[in-house]
Amino acid sequence: MYVTGSRNSIQRKNFKLFHTNTMWMDLNAIKRLIDADALMLHIFENLKEVQGTKVVQFETVAGDAIKFFDRAIGINVPRARYLPLRTTCDIYTLVGYVFKRKSKAKPLDPVVEFGLNSLSFLTRFKTMPSIIELDSLKVTGEVRFGSRVVLEGKVSIAAKPGEKLQIPDKKVIEDKEINGPEDL
Repeated sequence: MYVTGSRNSIQRKNFKLFHTNTMWMDLNAIKRLIDADALMLHIFENLKEVQGTKVVQFETVAGDAIKFFDRAIGINVPRARYLPLRTTCDIYTLVGYVFKRKSKAKPLDPVVEFGLNSLSFLTRFKTMPSIIELDSLKVTGEVRFGSRVVLEGKVSIAAKPGEKLQIPDKKVIEDKEINGPEDL
């Protein structure tokens, strides 16, 4: 592997398309390339700030590895066939059963907004609420979800600063704004 200063220095001669969100590779082929010290990839330094802490993230362009495989092929998959997973909210839509929608001919991704620390995301749920019929969800503050909660339509849930709001087990919330336990 080698380090270079800029992503723009990569030459893409063999493949017209290089962006990918998913790559499938034969691990034995990767091992053979590593053992032969033949997998020479550019490594980039990416200075970031993660939750207030400055970090250095080393990255490589995975698509750049394609040139090292003899029978590499590319498949163009339309965006409608996958959900990108870039944020905690994206993960929530995936684990919240969004692909099981039956009443919509063409399911649209619900708009999901969480105003919480992504490190504590999973601790907020006993089980993931069903969002099969959800259009939008906004959650702010210290909100925790019981098991088998169902969210439908447009839902907004906000805990007051310094307070915790617990959504009870088996609660169905449809087209509602909740600002405290009195709204449940």
